[in-house]
Amino acid sequence: MTATTSRTYIVTGAGSGIGLATTQLLRERGETVIGVDLKGAEIEADLSTPAGRKAAAENVIEVAEGKIDAVIACAGISAPIPLTVSVNYFGVTEFLDHLAPFLAKSPAPRAAVVSSAASLQTTSPELVDALLAGDEAKALELGAALAAQGPAGYLNYPSSKRALSRWIRRESITERWAGAGIPLNAVAPGTVISPMTEKLLSTEEGRKLVDDNMPMPLNYHSESIVLARLLAWLTSEENTHTTGQTIYIDGGVDATLRGDNIWN
Repeated sequence: MTATTSRTYIVTGAGSGIGLATTQLLRERGETVIGVDLKGAEIEADLSTPAGRKAAAENVIEVAEGKIDAVIACAGISAPIPLTVSVNYFGVTEFLDHLAPFLAKSPAPRAAVVSSAASLQTTSPELVDALLAGDEAKALELGAALAAQGPAGYLNYPSSKRALSRWIRRESITERWAGAGIPLNAVAPGTVISPMTEKLLSTEEGRKLVDDNMPMPLNYHSESIVLARLLAWLTSEENTHTTGQTIYIDGGVDATLRGDNIWN
């Protein structure tokens, strides 16, 4: 009987939440995982800056000895501040761009990222455009202006996730990704029980606020492992043709908020 060769996965945000659950699941399945996070991972790095992303990628390549089969980008924050757009968008896209040439060398390369059902909420079109244009300075300027307006600061989060899902759709069919045989996808959770949401979900008022904006008629709030299982499949050798998708694994948020509007 031929032994199955372990694949090498890079997981950002591996220290907690969806990233930690994904790391644990992959290791239980016998895969090699190199985690990246601010702390609590094999590689400690700050993905909020260009220098931090480059250093993280260089460290990953060194530790992996250039052998990378899949990248799963889970790192993200939901604070109503401009830092959110740097971590959630550039901390994913720029990091993936650094690793793409090495990923392409794998016989079955895959990449997946964590977006959010919040991408369906109201966004700042100007901020989304700046992100998609790759203009981090402009995006931070716009994000800071939103934060200065109080509640409008929250727009940093859905805007970062909307831009990320649009980036996935745009880039997935390019020579760098599709041309190299790399399926590139996103998952979009609804409300996940994690350190990021723990405080908000601890009060009745907080839960009502969340549920009014993210209605989940199927099985209510999810555990991180639910997302981990889908991320593991999207980055497995089994996935050969699913690409450019944001898969809403959200208990019905998308179907509730958009209904038939996606066909218009």
